[in-house]
Amino acid sequence: MTGKIRAGMGGWTFEPWEGTFYPEKLSKAKQLQFASSHVPTIEVNGTYYSSFKEPTFLKWASEAPDGFVYALKGNRFVTNRRVLGEAGESMTRFLGSGVAALGDKLGPILWQFAPTKKFDEADFGAFLKLLPEKQDGVKLRHAVEVRHDSFIVPEFAALARKHDVAIVYADHAKYPAIADITGDFVYARLQTGSDDNHDCYTSEALDVWAERAKVWADGGTPADLPRADPGTEAPVKPRDVFVYFITEGKVRAPFGAMAFMNRING
Repeated sequence: MTGKIRAGMGGWTFEPWEGTFYPEKLSKAKQLQFASSHVPTIEVNGTYYSSFKEPTFLKWASEAPDGFVYALKGNRFVTNRRVLGEAGESMTRFLGSGVAALGDKLGPILWQFAPTKKFDEADFGAFLKLLPEKQDGVKLRHAVEVRHDSFIVPEFAALARKHDVAIVYADHAKYPAIADITGDFVYARLQTGSDDNHDCYTSEALDVWAERAKVWADGGTPADLPRADPGTEAPVKPRDVFVYFITEGKVRAPFGAMAFMNRING
């Protein structure tokens, strides 16, 4: 037994992809259908900035093939606040906007925090308590991406583990890298790729990341990645793995995801 490994990129609307990732004459209306047939998952950034309604989520679900999943970024009004425990109303509004209409194509909800947000055990614990297990009968999976070094402490990992919330592993030039397994899935954002590389990352780096993903899917923890709580081992059990190529230039991100999946699929 092993978990399902999926890799994708952020979004599907990006002008420089026209004529590179997308065929020259492909209409914008068909871009989502094309993208979702070439990668098994996409991280939706638009839900962080804007509100969408159920008909939009239904449309996204209908345009993607069976087995495809969307990761949705939680709205910024939920996470960009001084007191996280007061985010309940905004969270309810976001999750109740129609996200459950994605059905089995709803992947993890990514809650992203500002680089200025420091770890406060009581504050962050109050936020994690707000995260519901279901929305309109659809199971929810939550991941948190933190961007301040104060989170590199065992207490943070313990909190996430207590609430069965995944800590996002960020391969980033500045943000903390935390590889503790705290939920029933793994979420990684690969952010040090370059448009100078045809496949976003070098061939050697893609080989390494593919092997790490296989370790995660089999239930292990890659030995070469840093953790906040190295003294605590996660239970060994199969886990789904979500890997997103999120790079500054972004042009080669879809090619990175496809090259990664080629390695996974042999």
